[in-house]
Amino acid sequence: MPSRVFSFTPRPFRPPLWARNPHVQTLAGKFLRPRPPIPLRRESWETPDGDFLLVDFADEGMDGAPAVLLLHGLEGSALQPYALLSYQALRRHGLAAIGMNFRSCGGEPNRLARSYHSGETGDPRWVLERLQARWPGRRLGALAFSLGGNVLMKLLGDAGEAGTELVEAAAVVSVPFDLSESADALERGPMARAYARHFLRSLVAKTQAKRDLLAPLVKLEEVRRADTIREFDDRATAPIHGFAGAAHYYASCSSTPALANIRVPTLILHSRDDPFFPNESLPEGAFELNHALTPVISDHGGHVGFVEGPPWAPRFWAEEEAARFLSAVLLTPRSPSAS
Repeated sequence: MPSRVFSFTPRPFRPPLWARNPHVQTLAGKFLRPRPPIPLRRESWETPDGDFLLVDFADEGMDGAPAVLLLHGLEGSALQPYALLSYQALRRHGLAAIGMNFRSCGGEPNRLARSYHSGETGDPRWVLERLQARWPGRRLGALAFSLGGNVLMKLLGDAGEAGTELVEAAAVVSVPFDLSESADALERGPMARAYARHFLRSLVAKTQAKRDLLAPLVKLEEVRRADTIREFDDRATAPIHGFAGAAHYYASCSSTPALANIRVPTLILHSRDDPFFPNESLPEGAFELNHALTPVISDHGGHVGFVEGPPWAPRFWAEEEAARFLSAVLLTPRSPSAS
């Protein structure tokens, strides 16, 4: 079998005895991750379509260092604990970090009758191109979590060879590669449904807050009554963003079909017990066939969990391994053919 595009030896994830259950891992990841005091500066970038993106820079004192763009998950932001821990880990490994807040996710409602979704690749591509224009010749990578990971995989897969002109390395954590399967997984069992309700409260509230803008596109009362992620996507996400329905949105935006075309060295961190995504739908065949991909699939870890150590002194494996991989690629001198 041909070797991987970039050789990397991950440190295995070792779940502690108290956190081997996927829901314990998922909830521990959410509630035990600290918010380290990272110096940040925020910029508001006007987009070509008359909206804006909020971009957070964690690059103090790192002029000229390779930089990594972080994409967050569903209804998160670039200030999530996993983002802050990632910025900290990237700095330890010699990399600057930038966090892109998806539209409506940075603490301010966006202006237009649109938001973000699992296949919205235009905004991160535009941000990467703008960073390249600001810092000619500076090496760039990307790190993404959950929904952001699907966005990044689709972006790099759709770009194919041209993806290597956007970033030189990528890492993703807990990606819902098949959006339909993920929507179904969030309705299996009381804990999964609780996660879905958590997201729905935020998604529906944002839609209601923009009722005047969105009224021509959606039936707001039906959106308010959405009881599952699939129903919300069918009644809101799809019509707002030009899809015929949830099924069309999921088929168009799932990243699994794009994996074969990724040419950027990419680390994939995922757990088989992820409650947001069924193990049987994990596209392991695609991972093995594309040697730009370095899959690290653990038996445990939940969804964006990957908590090690005791609960009073937890350690967070995913952020550290992603930073190690990205630094290994971005701090290795380019080969003459790549320069």
